Amino acid sequence: MFERVAAMLSIRGDQFHRILAYQRAAENIRELSRDLRQIDEEGALTSIPSIGAALELKIQEMLSTGRLDFYEKLSEDIPPSLVDMLRIEGLGPKRVGQIYKSLNIETIDELAQAAAEGRLSTLPGMGAKSEAKIIAGIEALARHGDERTPLAIAWPTAQSMLDDLRELPGVEKAAVGGSLRRMRETTGDIDLLVAAVDSQPVMDFFVNQERVESILGHGPTKSSVVLLNGIQVDLRVLPVERWGTLLSYFTGSKQHNIRLRELALKQGLSLNEHAFIRSADQAEMLCSDEESVYEILDLPYIPPVLREDRGEIEAAMAGELPQLIQQSDIQMDLHVHSTWSDGHLSILDMARAAQRRGLRCIAITDHSVSLGIANGLSVEKLYEQKHEVSAANEAMGENFTVLHGSEIEIRADGSLDFPDDILADLDIVIASIHSSLRQAREVIMPRLLKAIENPYVDIIAHPTGRLLPDRAPMDLDIDAVFNAAAKWGTILEINANPHRLDLRDSHVRRAKELGVKLTINTDAHLEEHFDFMHYGIATAQRGWASPADVINTWTVDDLLTYLKEDPA
Repeated sequence: MFERVAAMLSIRGDQFHRILAYQRAAENIRELSRDLRQIDEEGALTSIPSIGAALELKIQEMLSTGRLDFYEKLSEDIPPSLVDMLRIEGLGPKRVGQIYKSLNIETIDELAQAAAEGRLSTLPGMGAKSEAKIIAGIEALARHGDERTPLAIAWPTAQSMLDDLRELPGVEKAAVGGSLRRMRETTGDIDLLVAAVDSQPVMDFFVNQERVESILGHGPTKSSVVLLNGIQVDLRVLPVERWGTLLSYFTGSKQHNIRLRELALKQGLSLNEHAFIRSADQAEMLCSDEESVYEILDLPYIPPVLREDRGEIEAAMAGELPQLIQQSDIQMDLHVHSTWSDGHLSILDMARAAQRRGLRCIAITDHSVSLGIANGLSVEKLYEQKHEVSAANEAMGENFTVLHGSEIEIRADGSLDFPDDILADLDIVIASIHSSLRQAREVIMPRLLKAIENPYVDIIAHPTGRLLPDRAPMDLDIDAVFNAAAKWGTILEINANPHRLDLRDSHVRRAKELGVKLTINTDAHLEEHFDFMHYGIATAQRGWASPADVINTWTVDDLLTYLKEDPA
């Protein structure tokens, strides 16, 4: 609702700070790790960044009535359907407002008809070229939509394009920017950044790739294209001596950058993608790396994953930035499938694949019997599998360990597939929900809490059950889940599969605050799935997690000792 209000105020031409207030409030609410109703019940809505007394009242109105009087009154002035026009590439709020006021056009269909009839070109500041761009934008929207692109698609797309750009003569550096570099779970478009002496050959190559569907812009320092898969990609090129400010500026986030510019102003400097500029004499201070940008601002380097204006500036000033977990800290993957259920490789082949990636241990956790669609194992099959696990351990030698476990189904009534005496025989037990995910909170919460409290359940896998971008999380009281996990010593998973990323980043930070132990696992079904680990690590980093928060950093002996402990 706040996002729509912000867009409508933009179209109406309201004050920027008022629009920004709604935008920031919307963003902070979307990123909450807790239920908004609970925060309201505690009288703590104004503790959410960007929520003041006025927005607190609006939130309470929506929570209690399901409607917002301010929105309904605003709709009388600005038709909500105008917001849909902002989905069209190249149409900003000012232009949409002009079209509405001049031609009384309220919908995309009406806009398409007006463009086809040549009526848009009669407006001030528009012509045939602008009209053609709007037509092309409407057609592109119809083909591809405008949903944010999941990390699972955006990241490999960007890396493939960067690989091609790095091969060009004269290209000295290349990197991804924007929300993708910050490893947000979805991105609006892809920002690519290049340092090169001569930008023209780089730009010409970029816009003429076979993967490009249409060219939105082609200039000396910036070009924009739409790929055949519908993703917009922007490329910016500057000389290598300006690389630091280029990379910092276009990594964002917007609010983080605002804070950096405020710090620069206090030193008599301005900051943009090209350089710092001294106010006194307009002289440039160039930065060839990002570390120099932060050094000039008297800050330690802040990793991109933290740049969301969620306390990282204050932590940097106080010397309290977290020591973030790194790929090199990960010793094991504790959620792995084989051909015994729905995996594609044998236990030994999965162990060898993990060892090739520097791991020292995996847990084979094939599905239990209730998940028939995944060829779940019966008790008899589980005991048969134990022999193959032993054989794999013998084949791998003393420097690698294969644990025998199960991903056991939490049934709709809250019971588990196997009785406790069977679970007690396993090295590790993961419990998860794959069915009846849409149960009401009062039904699904006892179901999940019962599994968390079971002394033989070690890990809850993909705790909220979401799938990106199509399946919403279960209706959970997430704080109750975290408190129970902390009480019973049950470990919660950050599932690294980029279609899950579950727990999400904000949940990671909240779980860490409440003392919950975490694990990062790939849920691998294929060898290449082990390469998902970096997505899970990035999610953990965005939640400010350190190696001490994640059990995959432990030795195998320490892990097994913990799993055998009785939390009661």
